[in-house]
Amino acid sequence: LQECILSGIMSVNGKKVLHMDRNSYYGGESASITPLEDLYKRFNLPGTPPGCMGRGRDWNVDLIPKFLMANGQLVKMLLYTEVTRYLDFKVIEGSFVYKGGKIYKVPSTEAEALASREEVLFSALTFQQVQSCFCSLWRIQVQEWCLVQPCLWGLRDRTKGNGLRLRRRAGMDGILARNSCLGWDCQSSWGCPCIPGMSQARLDTGAGSSLGQWESLARYGKSPYLYPLYGLGELPQGFARLSAIYGGTYMLNKPIEEIVIENGKVVGVKSEGEVARCKQLICDPSYVSDRVTKVGQVIRVICILSHPIKNTNDANSCQIIIPQNQVNRKSDIYVCMISSAHNVAAQGKYIAIASTTVETADPEKEIKPALDLLEPIEQKFVSISDLFAPTDLGTESQIFISRTYDATTHFETTCDDIKDIYKRMMGSEFDFEEMKRKKNDIYGEEEQQ
Repeated sequence: LQECILSGIMSVNGKKVLHMDRNSYYGGESASITPLEDLYKRFNLPGTPPGCMGRGRDWNVDLIPKFLMANGQLVKMLLYTEVTRYLDFKVIEGSFVYKGGKIYKVPSTEAEALASREEVLFSALTFQQVQSCFCSLWRIQVQEWCLVQPCLWGLRDRTKGNGLRLRRRAGMDGILARNSCLGWDCQSSWGCPCIPGMSQARLDTGAGSSLGQWESLARYGKSPYLYPLYGLGELPQGFARLSAIYGGTYMLNKPIEEIVIENGKVVGVKSEGEVARCKQLICDPSYVSDRVTKVGQVIRVICILSHPIKNTNDANSCQIIIPQNQVNRKSDIYVCMISSAHNVAAQGKYIAIASTTVETADPEKEIKPALDLLEPIEQKFVSISDLFAPTDLGTESQIFISRTYDATTHFETTCDDIKDIYKRMMGSEFDFEEMKRKKNDIYGEEEQQ
């Protein structure tokens, strides 16, 4: 996906782009696999899918489970480039949090917040404060309290205020504040200064700003998450199409034999005996194993169900976060579920994908709390992937390498990687305004005619 988005951006900026992919499908590891028979082959499962799975072509199964923040960076990229004209989205129906072996819905409307008086969610003394965080328009004043009136928090130097300290001052329940409503990675978020932390809060929860702007939650409905119909594989295809409109060329089934380097700098890519000359190269870690380092592992388990997840009010789609402190871990466990309502599964079927960062020598045991929530499971596909990061910035070799997808359920870290690559390639900060399509867009002119 990173390479597809960057190919579209570079094409819009007037670069000549050749995009080669060794696979027969778009998106690499962020693809959606169809038909279902191909998923069985990919995971080396014997035989073919049973008849109860329906037609194989009814399935589009994501390899990497992610949702889009409604006001996140990827949605902005889609809107500015107008790639949204190729895609349709649905709002994810609900977010849930795991505590004490059970899951509880994160309130997304004022009525739900008022009804959620269980002690497991709120303490009696702080209910009004927490409830304000979950009201229908998410008019929480955390940002104003932190930035405008830091004395209320005892944060005289607001740039050094610790997020965990701020949360305690607010009296917000740890589980919900740190995980379910904010969707943060706990280790990185609550140790950060309060200003960046509150910016993330506004993105995820829709915290009201002084200008009255609503963020992710209030933008499209009662959930902060969106999902494209027919699967996440539609995203790289949309940006590949954008690149093609501006003169880019995309080649599938194109094996890469060698990256040609002269005097320490890339000059081309060799494929099937021919060399395509270039000045800059963008690729994922699998193409340049000698220029990346392993930084961890992620386990993902794709589960096919014949039922919605229990205690989710029969939701057709949802996210569940299992906080690390509930299962004695350092990392959270995530579950994303979609269904036939999103044109990714046969009628009456559900796809739930559990993922987490590997911490022990027994990854499947680590993911078990999530799988227990999904029982009975009709079929599961287990993958353990290495996480890679580039060993250099690429400014000398002009080879710019993307990072592997992490375990989180949103694309914010992916977009940060895209912006970082852009800055190293172009020597300037990423600007959303520069992504806007030109008025003489060929496709747009054809549409008007």
